[in-house]
Amino acid sequence: MTRNLDAEVERQLEVMREGAVDFYGEDVLREKLRQRLGAGRPLRVKLGMDPSSPDLHLGHTVVLQKLRRFQELGHTPIFLIGDFTAMIGDPSGRKKTRPALDREQVRENARTYVEQVSRVLDASTAEVRFNSEWMDAMKSAEMVRLCSRYTVARLLERDDFAKRYKAGDPISVHELIYPFVQAFDSVALEADVELGGTDQTFNLLMAREIQRDYGQSSQAVITHPLLVGTDGVDKMSKSLGNTIGITENPVDVYGKVMSISDALMLTYFATLRSGEWEDMNASRERIAAGGGDPLAFKRELASRIVARYHGPDAAREAAERFRRVVQEKAAPEDLEEVELEAGDGGDRGLLELLDALSLVGSRGEARRLIGQQAVHVDGQLVSDPSFRLGRGAYLLRVGKRRYARVRIR
Repeated sequence: MTRNLDAEVERQLEVMREGAVDFYGEDVLREKLRQRLGAGRPLRVKLGMDPSSPDLHLGHTVVLQKLRRFQELGHTPIFLIGDFTAMIGDPSGRKKTRPALDREQVRENARTYVEQVSRVLDASTAEVRFNSEWMDAMKSAEMVRLCSRYTVARLLERDDFAKRYKAGDPISVHELIYPFVQAFDSVALEADVELGGTDQTFNLLMAREIQRDYGQSSQAVITHPLLVGTDGVDKMSKSLGNTIGITENPVDVYGKVMSISDALMLTYFATLRSGEWEDMNASRERIAAGGGDPLAFKRELASRIVARYHGPDAAREAAERFRRVVQEKAAPEDLEEVELEAGDGGDRGLLELLDALSLVGSRGEARRLIGQQAVHVDGQLVSDPSFRLGRGAYLLRVGKRRYARVRIR
C-alpha cells in the first residue's frame, strides 16, 4: 500500500512539474500530498486573475490548463477573480502606474469570466471566488496589520519596482498594497498550491511568508512561462493588440495561429499543449531539426487550438474557410450583400465605404491599409485613398480575411 501511495505521489508531482519554470516548496508539498492522498482529501489549488479586460486569451490558458490538470488528478481547483485587486491594478511587469478601474468596470469585465473559464475547467467541481468577499469586509486595522508584515525595502527588491525607483519613475502607494492583498487571498482560501506566470513570482512567494505569519502552512508555488503574442515580440496582452482570445470567432483564431512565424509556432506548441498532442511530437522534432512540413504542422496546431475551445466541428469549418478565403483567395460563400445609397455625385469614396462596412476601425486605419497595399476591389489592388466607386456591385477585401459585398444604388 505504501509503495503504491509513494508511486502515485511521484506521478502527480511529475504532472505538476510539466511545463513549469519553477516549483517552490516541492519537498514540503510531497509530504502534504502523501498525507492528503492517504486521507482522501484533495489539495486546494489557487489561480487568480484580475478582470482588467473582459476577454481571456491563450496566454491566460497556460496556467488555466495546468489548473485543469490538477482537477483531473482529483484536487480542488480555485479560480479566483480578483475584482478587488483589479481596482488597485497589478504593478507586475509595469513601467508605469496602471490606471485603477472603478467597481462598475470591474464588474462588467468579470461578467463573462465564469463562462470562459468553464471552457477549460469542469465548473461542477471547481470553486469560483471573488476576492471582494473578504477584502470588502476587511477593517482598516486589519489592513494595517497585514501591511506591517513586510518592509518597504523588501518591496523595492521587486524587479519592476526597483527599476522604476532607480529611474526616478513614480510608484503610487496603492501599488505597494497590491502584493499584500494577493498574498492575503491565499490565507483566505487556505491554498495549498498557487499557480501563476513568471511575472507573478514575487507576489506568489510573498504569499508563502504571509501564510506562515497567519499560522498556515506555506503554499507551494508553480510558475509557468509567459506566452509571446502574435507579434512574436511582447507577451500576449490585450493592450498590445497581439492576443488570440478563446471566445473569438473560430475562423479568426485559426487565421491568427496560421499567421505566426514557424519559430513561434513551436513555442506555442510547447507552451500550450498541457499534456496533450503527444502524436505531434515526432513532427515537431523534425521541424526543429530543419526538416518536416511546417505548414502542415501549423494547420494541425491551429485546428487543435480551435477544437479545444470551440469543438471539432468548428475547427473543421475554420480550416475549410481559411483554405478557401486565404489560400485560394475566394470570398466566403455566406457573404451577404449590403446595399448603400450613392452620394450626390453618384458614387462613394473608398475610405468611407471601408468604414461604413466595418472592414476597418476608422478612416485613418483605412488610409493606412491602402498605403500598405492591403485593400482590393473586385480582386484588383487599390493604392489611391481617394478612389471612388460608382453605382454597381463590388467585392471588397481588406488583408487576407476581411470581405464585404456592397451594392451602391
